[in-house]
Amino acid sequence: MRIPVTIISGYLGAGKTTLINSLLGEDHGLRLSVLINDFGSINIDAALIADESVDSVALTNGCVCCSLGDDLAVSVNDVLSRTPQPDHILIEASGIAEPVTIANALLSDSRLSYAGIVTVVDGSNFAALMDDPLLKPQVSQQIRAADLVLISKQDEAPNDALVAELSALGARTPTRTADIELSRLLFDITPLPRGKSLVSHPGYVSWQHRSTEIIDRRALGDKLAERPEGLYRMKGFVLTSGGAYELHIVGRHVEARRCDAEETVLVALGPAQRVSHAQIEAWWAGR
Repeated sequence: MRIPVTIISGYLGAGKTTLINSLLGEDHGLRLSVLINDFGSINIDAALIADESVDSVALTNGCVCCSLGDDLAVSVNDVLSRTPQPDHILIEASGIAEPVTIANALLSDSRLSYAGIVTVVDGSNFAALMDDPLLKPQVSQQIRAADLVLISKQDEAPNDALVAELSALGARTPTRTADIELSRLLFDITPLPRGKSLVSHPGYVSWQHRSTEIIDRRALGDKLAERPEGLYRMKGFVLTSGGAYELHIVGRHVEARRCDAEETVLVALGPAQRVSHAQIEAWWAGR
C-alpha cells in the first residue's frame, strides 16, 4: 500500500508551521510523519512543532528546490523503514522551495502516492509581495503549483480583490485557513497534473546565531527596529533580561512572545541583492 504525501508550501513567514501544528491537533485518527525543511543549518521550525509525540525529521539542507537529492531521499527511507509506518507523510517545504520539484521527485518513488501541494498565503503581507518585482515571480509560482491555497493571518473573510488576484494566479477557490476543516488536507485534495516548468528565484543570504548571552529586553526592541532593510525573515528564540522570547520577523512585521528557552538560537534570511551575511552579522553584533 502506498503512503500518501502532502507538501505544505508557502513563502517565508506565511504560517506553514502553524498550519501543521493545527493539523496535528485535529481528530483525524491518522499516524502522521512530518519532514521539515528549513533554510540554514539550524532547523527552527522543527523545534516549533508542538506535538512531541509526532514522528518528525528535520532537514537542514537550506533549500529543497536547489539541493533536493540525498537529504530528502534518505529521510523518506528512514520514515518508511520505521514500525509502524505512518498513514500519511507531510513535508513542510522551506519558504524559498519550489514545490513542483519536490512533487516530481516523490512521483518516482513507488512506495509513495502524491496527495497534493497545499500553499499557504500570508493574507496580511500578500499585497506587499505582489508589489515587489524581485519576490513576486517566486510567490506566484508557489501559488500556481498548489492544489489547494489557504489564506492565513486573516481575521475576517478575504476581500474580493485578494481572492480575485489569487484566482488570476491559478488558485482554485482560495480559502481562509480558519474556514476549513483541516483534515480535508489529508483526505479531500484532488491533485492537479504536475508540470516541469519552474521559475528561477533570486539568490538568498542566510545567517544563524547561537549563544547563551542575555540581552537587555529594551535594547532588543531597539535592535529589532534598526534591522537591515533587506532582512526579510528572522525566527528563533532570544534570552533577555525579561525572560526568553520566541521571535518572528516577516518583512516589516515583528512578533515576540514569551517562551521557555535555554539559549538564543536564531536564523535569518534575505535576498542577496538586498542584504549580505556581513551586514546581518554586524547588525546583530552591534558593530
